[in-house]
Amino acid sequence: MFSLKGTVKVINAEQVISEKFKKREFVIEDNSGQYPQVILFQLAQDKTSLIEPFSEGNEVTVYFNLRGREWTSPKDGQVRFFNTLDAWKIEGAAAAPAQSVPAAADLSSSDEDDLPF
Repeated sequence: MFSLKGTVKVINAEQVISEKFKKREFVIEDNSGQYPQVILFQLAQDKTSLIEPFSEGNEVTVYFNLRGREWTSPKDGQVRFFNTLDAWKIEGAAAAPAQSVPAAADLSSSDEDDLPF
């Protein structure tokens, strides 16, 4: 298990790859080192909604697993390797919805005899 704290930079739409697989990608900017790093994460299947409460600019901590796989091209037999950062939990202060401010009470009175002095 790995974790990374950073700022949400990009949130992509959910992608339906097949009847059995859907994913959603998002990018976190990590400024903890000498140079900023932009890191792509993937949410898969029932986890694609985990990013919903967050907006670009929110500070989050992403918990993820590192996945790797091998793929052989059917055309030329070339072998390629891929890595995926598979997020399974996201924590942080989500953007609070805008709240309406109640109207100030009208303290003016047309009856000037209400003064206590």
